[in-house]
Amino acid sequence: MDGGIAVPKGQTRRSSTATAGSRGASAMRLGVATVRQRTLKRAIPCSGIGLHSGLEVNMVLHPAEAGSGIVFRRTDISEADGRDPIVPALWDRVVDTTLCTRIANDDGVSIGTIEHLMAALAGAGIDNAVIDIDGPETPVMDGSSEPFGFLISCAGVVEQSAVRNAIRVLKPIQIGDAERGIRLEPTDGFSVSMTIDFPSSAIGRQEMHLDLEDGVFADELARARTFGFVSDLEKMRAAGLARGASLENAVAVDGDEIVNEGGLRYEDEFVRHKILDCVGDLYLAGAPLHARVVGSASGHRLNNDVLRALFEAEDSWVLEPMAQGGLGFALPARSAAASA
Repeated sequence: MDGGIAVPKGQTRRSSTATAGSRGASAMRLGVATVRQRTLKRAIPCSGIGLHSGLEVNMVLHPAEAGSGIVFRRTDISEADGRDPIVPALWDRVVDTTLCTRIANDDGVSIGTIEHLMAALAGAGIDNAVIDIDGPETPVMDGSSEPFGFLISCAGVVEQSAVRNAIRVLKPIQIGDAERGIRLEPTDGFSVSMTIDFPSSAIGRQEMHLDLEDGVFADELARARTFGFVSDLEKMRAAGLARGASLENAVAVDGDEIVNEGGLRYEDEFVRHKILDCVGDLYLAGAPLHARVVGSASGHRLNNDVLRALFEAEDSWVLEPMAQGGLGFALPARSAAASA
């Protein structure tokens, strides 16, 4: 199915990577079967509280035409007011990375805390979707990507006629240093290695490496929740942040203790969530990456900075058709089963 909501001309998600088209075309390998783009089979709604705004928001995930990418549409904003309600989910639309990733269009219309939803879309291999939302922030749900993955499974996934492209990293791109930084390295497929180190013994030093193969995102990352420190809560709320945070949607750390009655979902849930955030932030590239990602205490700002550095160096990447059997964000078997 190639049907779905048409995105207004000039608002496609792939506009920021369009310059790679001619170079990417040369990467087509004759005789190699390619992966097709995918969208949702049907629309599906959800509602919840914004993590930072504390506002009740309603959101609907819609199918979209091939090549249109992921775009948000603010249904509480009318074009009649002189502002465009469409916000493309792209790296060059990121305007704030304070405890979340926020994107905005040229009219200043913005959507915040998009990383968990973007990670779920990446994990399910969704290339094209229109996301209607009636507020400035996505619902936090339980603080992980799992509820969004469940919505995608319920909606179903369908292939489209257009070939799915991937952004192949051709040379290393480094932001920051070994203590706090992120690095993209050339490789086939997509993998993330992440290290975090906190003074609280509830977290401590955690390391993890994952190859994002079929099923890995859903099995190893999707359930990992966002987290924060009780000692920071009053200051964050005074700054207009974490107003919707609760033990229902975040892991709370108080000194060396986990406050949540049920404890952790994984022993190393904290580093898993950092990888989840990284996956969501990097999906703003406009296509799946073929890269090895190495991060140390990397957060939203560094995740976006490394994409900006990648695209500024035109000889460091190429857009190419994704071959079947290649690794990447897509999870073909699991998603196909969900859409059956």
